[in-house]
Amino acid sequence: MLIDSHAHMTFSEYEDDLEDVIQRSFASNIKIINASNNYESSRMAVALAEKYDGMWALVGCHPDDLKKEDIKIDKYKELAQSSKQVVGIGEVGLDFYRLTGDVDKTKSIQKQVFKKFINLAKNLDLPLVLHCRGEEKDPYSAYNLMLEILSSELNAYSSKLNGVIHCYGGTLVQVKEFLNLGFYIGFTGIVTFKNATDLQGIAKQTPLDRILIETDAPFLAPEPFRGKRNEPAYVKYVAQKIALLKEIDLKDVEQQTYNNTVKLFNLKYD
Repeated sequence: MLIDSHAHMTFSEYEDDLEDVIQRSFASNIKIINASNNYESSRMAVALAEKYDGMWALVGCHPDDLKKEDIKIDKYKELAQSSKQVVGIGEVGLDFYRLTGDVDKTKSIQKQVFKKFINLAKNLDLPLVLHCRGEEKDPYSAYNLMLEILSSELNAYSSKLNGVIHCYGGTLVQVKEFLNLGFYIGFTGIVTFKNATDLQGIAKQTPLDRILIETDAPFLAPEPFRGKRNEPAYVKYVAQKIALLKEIDLKDVEQQTYNNTVKLFNLKYD
């Protein structure tokens, strides 16, 4: 059994065949956690989680969507409390890639909103699902800033925060810092790409009991589907690559990443 710890079944890429995509996942014994990128997708993710056994929801606003939405954190709090199927806050965080206009102002807004979502996760005792992407010319600075913010907030909240760094793209040194803060590391289909040697090295050295696997569907389809629409059933290819990199049995990867996901999100189902 596997869990795709981060997919976007609410996106328009699935509007014509959503039921088929979901049933392919379930037929492959793969469960799904739906991440959100704004309030509307959060609402839709909750509705899907209520409809399907083996599916859960995250609520949150992607940093890129802050320019489209005036964040009302109480709305997210109310939505998160509306269903037992909401298991985390996300995806939230920082994205400094290709910023335009008043860059300093945009970064400041992202940091302020990120802290609000951290506070929400703490108050609701839910894990954080974090998005982090740095500037094209300096891809790792955003990860350093995220570490600074998390360290500060952890001190403020007496170490009551946890979560996962989704679609990891930082350095090995930064992995160790996230692990020391109590966070998990999420790997997507990127780890299967032939040119992703740095990330493959990081995956190999990240402890298996701190790894989550995900698709980020509809994006980042793994080999052999690279360039096509991704879907939760393909998360098995991420598990296969992790097993290959670590030179261990696939069943061990499947079982441990499943256990990790259940533990982090406190998943419960019949």
